[in-house]
Amino acid sequence: MAWYQEWFDRDEYELVYHRRDEREAEQVVDLIERLVRPAPDSEILDVGCGRGRHARVLARRGYRVTGIDVAERALQIARKRTEAEGLHNLLFLQHDMREPLCRTCFDGVVNLFTAFGFFEDDADHLRALQAMATALRPGGWLVQDFLNAEYVQRHLVPRDRFQLDGIEVVQERWIENGRVNKRIRLRRNGIEQVFYESVRLLRLSDFQKLYRAAGLNLQAVLGDYAGRPFTSESPRLILYARKAAV
Repeated sequence: MAWYQEWFDRDEYELVYHRRDEREAEQVVDLIERLVRPAPDSEILDVGCGRGRHARVLARRGYRVTGIDVAERALQIARKRTEAEGLHNLLFLQHDMREPLCRTCFDGVVNLFTAFGFFEDDADHLRALQAMATALRPGGWLVQDFLNAEYVQRHLVPRDRFQLDGIEVVQERWIENGRVNKRIRLRRNGIEQVFYESVRLLRLSDFQKLYRAAGLNLQAVLGDYAGRPFTSESPRLILYARKAAV
């Protein structure tokens, strides 16, 4: 089993990323609306939606949203939270991002919070982007939010530790073979669990090549959720692209 199939399905995932809250999701969607100006009735596909944090914000704003992810447990949580909010314009499906969900059936696609770069082979990253492009209607848009490889390399924190709800969390990070890796140790009552993350350090030049191969035209590159221009010191790499209109 790939690391992302195991880790994203665990309840402990939310413990480690507890600071990634609704306010941040609202900020990301604010940026998407300023950047793209989607039509009020747009149909949007959230690829790698996880527990639906961004998808629910989009749905609250009136868009018709479909979220896809490989992690069924995460999707179950997303569905429960959506039902609790009474949102009826949001659907969650278990699906591999490398396979097209449909053809020309969405106005926009979002891929947020580094829900990309997981695969060992770059051919799979291209397949994922081709699947996103296939799902877009002619002239449709894509917003992708990824880490900035240069920033990560300069500012990597090798080790940190915190405690929450009686659990000690130790995170160890290193860069190897063009990937940023993380070992996550969770300790409670003398019992330790260990999980891993590994993400390809894709750079802007890599995405430019992938986008051209997938038939996506890059429109803008930003460096944070406030919408500032991208530089080597930007914390994020946020890409806005469109599929050809014809």
